[in-house]
Amino acid sequence: MVNARTYPLWQQLAVMEGLPDEALPAVIEALCTPSRAFYGVDNRGEEWRKKAFAEALPALLRRTADPALREQLLQRAEDQQLADLADQGVVTAADLPAILRTHRPTPGLVIGLARDPAQVDAAIGLLCHFHSNELERVVSEWNPRRYRPDAEPFPPLPPTLLDAVLEYALGPFARLLQNPGEHDGWEIAKHPDLGLPHDFGEGAPWSILATCPARWPALFEHPTLGMAVQHLLLDHAEVEARRNLMGWGGDYLTRGTQDEDPAERPEPGPALDSALLQACLPALCLPEMADLPKPSVTARHRLHRIAERVRNNPGLVDIAAEQLHAAADECVQRGRLLTRPRNDSARQTALPVAEDLARLSANPQHLTRACALLTSLEQPTVVSSPPSPRLSRVTEGTDVLTPVRLLEWHSQHRRVAALLALAGNPHTPRTAVTEALPVLHPLELAWVGHQSDVPDWLRTAAAALAPADDNEAVLRLLTDDELDRHPDPGAVLQSWLNAPETEGLWTHREVYRAILNSRHHTLDHLRQLPADEVLDRTEPHLALPHLLAQCGTQPDRWNALLKALDYGPADEKITFGQLLDSIQAPAPEAASAI
Repeated sequence: MVNARTYPLWQQLAVMEGLPDEALPAVIEALCTPSRAFYGVDNRGEEWRKKAFAEALPALLRRTADPALREQLLQRAEDQQLADLADQGVVTAADLPAILRTHRPTPGLVIGLARDPAQVDAAIGLLCHFHSNELERVVSEWNPRRYRPDAEPFPPLPPTLLDAVLEYALGPFARLLQNPGEHDGWEIAKHPDLGLPHDFGEGAPWSILATCPARWPALFEHPTLGMAVQHLLLDHAEVEARRNLMGWGGDYLTRGTQDEDPAERPEPGPALDSALLQACLPALCLPEMADLPKPSVTARHRLHRIAERVRNNPGLVDIAAEQLHAAADECVQRGRLLTRPRNDSARQTALPVAEDLARLSANPQHLTRACALLTSLEQPTVVSSPPSPRLSRVTEGTDVLTPVRLLEWHSQHRRVAALLALAGNPHTPRTAVTEALPVLHPLELAWVGHQSDVPDWLRTAAAALAPADDNEAVLRLLTDDELDRHPDPGAVLQSWLNAPETEGLWTHREVYRAILNSRHHTLDHLRQLPADEVLDRTEPHLALPHLLAQCGTQPDRWNALLKALDYGPADEKITFGQLLDSIQAPAPEAASAI
């Protein structure tokens, strides 16, 4: 053990120019040894030792050639200091065996070693220890002056190191693409919420690829990485370029910039020109997914991903129309995507299918069926809540949203927007669109008339069916002051509950919240609400009196309440009334014994 007060002394000896070589073992031993605990400094000794060691380490390594002594120093060093010393040339590739015995390599160490061209191969040898985010740091942290606009040009990342980083970053995705039937990532049906296997390449792999657009043409020809590169570019390049233009100070694509300095605008991100898009066509329609099992799921995912690529890169429509049309037809037929929905999960996919076919399909029959598919979806229940400060801010100073804007408030206009997209497809028969109009909600018809890009024939047809007064199609939630003036406030609350339910979760919650917050609600109203809304999202006093009245002094009912409250996601739609009834009813085993 070492007296902690002597660490500064050993540090001063370590940096002395005249220190004899024979003293190095003792100095190194002292700075590497924990302190001896004694009164007043026992809990700060290690802090003092680390500080003294860090200050002495550069000088000690520069003059220590003995392998055993260097290993002792390297094993005690912090990761960041090893990286800094490698950058300075003090730590070299020859030190790696000693470092790796006690340290996991870091991106900083790789960068520091690779500053010396003679050590690039050694730096590459460390990449096998890295996960994708660490590989990204090798690229992003190579230039420490990257955020200084006045910095001098910095030497680029060595080409061989960048090649190796790309190989490690894209290799797993490339192998996944080459063997789609042999990798768990393709089992979409088991985890549909996790997205496509192609998402495997997002994040760090794309961030690395985006830094070297000059290499993209050559990478297309790479024997193993080529297809992975094509997928990543189709999914990210153009949309990333747009995001960069929109992310600084507003949307440069849509708003005026007369008061802004053009020199301060961000450089657009990497984008795809027509030649690069042409080179990406082999991956465009995700051929790896064409024959996967569970076609009702995989074909749907495939169709949507293709449509997203076309949305990000509209030029694909001109250069790959036949390929896109054929892929859309294949997805529809193999996945039976235009079958009318029979359950909630099928209804959730019907709208995206129609939107995607509006962008991709040239099949009149499929487009006609897509229009009919939209009519099978539930009509929205459009709710108008009492004015609030938040609502006023969103609506730019107005007290209430117009009925048409209310339709957009919770994205309830998507069905009619999809119908407009289908109408904009030149291959969609007009009669398929007009025959769908009578099934729409009155506000959906009114919404058509408020759009600027609607063809005259559709605007005329929608106007003939639209209501004279848009407000009649809105479920208006009243304040308690307004309900006080109504002869039967409870009936008004019941009318809100009787409104057709739609998939707009937040629309439901507006109704629930209005009822729970109203002093006019009764137990009958509460019984019709979802149990979790009454129990979890309101003040406890709303539920507690009813639970107390139901359970009283009966221990079996309190135990039943304990079990009833332990419901999971599959049961979360039970109503508060069902919860109360389950407490009152005898348990199945008790009932059988009666």
